[in-house]
Amino acid sequence: MNGQQPQQTGQQINIKIDDATLKGAYSNAMGVSHSKEEFVLDFMNIYAHQKSGIVNARVITSPGHIKRIHKALEENIKKYEDKHGKIEIAQAPGSGEVGFKTA
Repeated sequence: MNGQQPQQTGQQINIKIDDATLKGAYSNAMGVSHSKEEFVLDFMNIYAHQKSGIVNARVITSPGHIKRIHKALEENIKKYEDKHGKIEIAQAPGSGEVGFKTA
């Protein structure tokens, strides 16, 4: 996530990824919920013109790991902005007009 290697334990970890996961899933919205034991991140694709959407990925993780995710995102956003400039927060899907207009 942030370019850091897992803690060295003397063992190499081989991580595999199947073709469907490798393709990725586009998300323009995210919902977060949590309990004492876990965080649930629902990644969604909202189709504003249809006033509908779909959850295309759900990640469930521990509070300790969500802190590591948060730190990795902060570090990578800083690196991105240092290289490419400030990221502006995007308008929420469905909050503006979407589609083509005729003159």
